[in-house]
Amino acid sequence: MEFVDTHTHITDEAFQGEEEQVIRRAIDAGVTIMLQADTGSEERERMYRLCEAHPGVLYPMLGLYPGNVDENWRDQIDAMLPYWSRHPVAVGEIGLEYHYTRETAGLQKQAFKAQLELARDRGLPVNIHLREATEDFLSIMEECRGMHLRGNLHAFSGSAELFERMQRYGEWYVGIGGVLTFKKAHIAEDIKRIPMERILLETDAPYLAPTPLRGTRNESANIPIIAAKLAEIKGMPVQEVSAVTTSNARKLFAL
Repeated sequence: MEFVDTHTHITDEAFQGEEEQVIRRAIDAGVTIMLQADTGSEERERMYRLCEAHPGVLYPMLGLYPGNVDENWRDQIDAMLPYWSRHPVAVGEIGLEYHYTRETAGLQKQAFKAQLELARDRGLPVNIHLREATEDFLSIMEECRGMHLRGNLHAFSGSAELFERMQRYGEWYVGIGGVLTFKKAHIAEDIKRIPMERILLETDAPYLAPTPLRGTRNESANIPIIAAKLAEIKGMPVQEVSAVTTSNARKLFAL
């Protein structure tokens, strides 16, 4: 079986000095492709170098994480310019993050919309981070309805209704990770109503490790645990989950 981790952070400081071992463990577990989410300029060059050292295995995204948006967000987006020629597979992770503060909400919305326009202009999918900002997010998507965007809602724990509404705005998928395995996770019920043709697997490593590893450092090697839970919920063989989610990832990100 082959799996794709569509959202991970191998250059996070949690993995410092262990990147090669983390990649090897993932490959040994059948996770042969790992997409690296960009958060800002601090880790970007190191992330790109790591991806370029592992062609066909690691693929970079390019974007400004909403939690890193401040009054200088335009300068931060301008700093991406040299990286567009280095083949990012998506603009991400971008979006809205209101959990920690709403003080930057206005700036986040501006930066988000600007990056959606970049995705449109460059013909790339978007990888969306959304937390406690659904109404503002949907308002922006409504404004951008004519842009024919495509992408995925990463670490999706929303409702089937939200997924269905997103289909008004283009070709949209959901990234399903360790939360699916949590005992009281609502997504375990909603995922039954989301078609397999719109589901991707992800870890968001080093965060959100699946049960029974919850609370430990997550890794891409844990994707098979998430796949097994999805197979159980959907009532299908894990081999089918592997085949369909891998095909979905290859299609969306042109892998």
